[in-house]
Amino acid sequence: MPQLSHRITTLNDGGSDGWEVFYRARAMIVAGTPVTELTIGEHDIGTDASILQAIHAAALRGHTGYAMVPGVHALRRAVAERLTARTGVPTGPENVLITPGGQAALFSAHVTVLSPGDAALYIDPYYATYPGTIRAASGTPIAIQTEAARAFLPSGAAIAEAARKSGAKSLLINTPNNPTGTVYPRKTIEDIAEACTAQDLWLISDEVYDTQVWQGAHVSPRSLPGMAERTLLVGSMSKSHAMTGSRVGWLVGPAEAVDRLIDLATATTYGVPGYIQDGALFALEQGPGLEDRVSEPFRRRRDLALRVLAEQNTVTAIPPQGAMYIMLDIRATGLSGRDFAEALLDAHHIAVMPGESFGRSAAGHVRVALTVDDARLEDSLRTLCAFAETRAQAA
Repeated sequence: MPQLSHRITTLNDGGSDGWEVFYRARAMIVAGTPVTELTIGEHDIGTDASILQAIHAAALRGHTGYAMVPGVHALRRAVAERLTARTGVPTGPENVLITPGGQAALFSAHVTVLSPGDAALYIDPYYATYPGTIRAASGTPIAIQTEAARAFLPSGAAIAEAARKSGAKSLLINTPNNPTGTVYPRKTIEDIAEACTAQDLWLISDEVYDTQVWQGAHVSPRSLPGMAERTLLVGSMSKSHAMTGSRVGWLVGPAEAVDRLIDLATATTYGVPGYIQDGALFALEQGPGLEDRVSEPFRRRRDLALRVLAEQNTVTAIPPQGAMYIMLDIRATGLSGRDFAEALLDAHHIAVMPGESFGRSAAGHVRVALTVDDARLEDSLRTLCAFAETRAQAA
């Protein structure tokens, strides 16, 4: 066949996409082997029935044709009002593009701010799609390392230095953070904003976990002085409303940038189905009560996980301040995160994500998604800790 493009063949830079353990666990399930999946951020409760009914009713009303590419005006307005209330930054529908989920927003944001070959910074550990998303947008991804000893918080000085050396055009951050559960404190956000201003960077702020904060407070960098004009904010209904499969999110930024983003959406996704948008609008109209019900199991399971870990000394963790994960340090076993995850899957049919799937900074860790019922999670964590102790004794 004719040659494939350089862009498509280099998305993973010739390496792993980080999902091998997840794929192997799913293959085991298909083959009939029960597996406890603690891999991806998929709610175990499913989308609320009232939201599904709203989607169904919208489809029956006939909202099944082409929807407006920028998004249904009522939904854009609702997102704008939500952001105004949560961040204090005046936001209108003209600042909002509705996208097919947060991932489409991440891609669109990078296409908007990068020219071919431009350097784009991101924080390590990172959500596994980040480097490939930047390459898909013809950018050159550059990771900024963090340390577990500092709760994986990025340094403003390191960001500024990386920007100076690379001539980077953008920085991608994620708080509350996947995979670490860290919530960036205001001082860290201020340092990031200072570095972006000094180096004239676009800031792409992935805030899809903004309703899942267990300690501290979520600070959107868009709310800092002078940052609204250089920030593209990524949001989604996936985590806040357990609507992962509905694929509805948003990108919020300066009106001029959103105008250009509408051109991009016209040439790519051509918008989001109208009946899905109507369901998202209904969900947002239910207010924070529904969001709290969706997030509460993860707060409870976070506390459960910390209680289990406190009963042993082999596996440690930085207490997650947000999101639906806990990052476990298994370096006492002498194994890499990948080898530990593979061995745990083989021995006990428990699937976790290797830290190396999320970058160099998370090596020697595994990420556990708090996405099964409490009893099953507790049993799985106790098994994981006992397995780690056995391996540590043999090391």
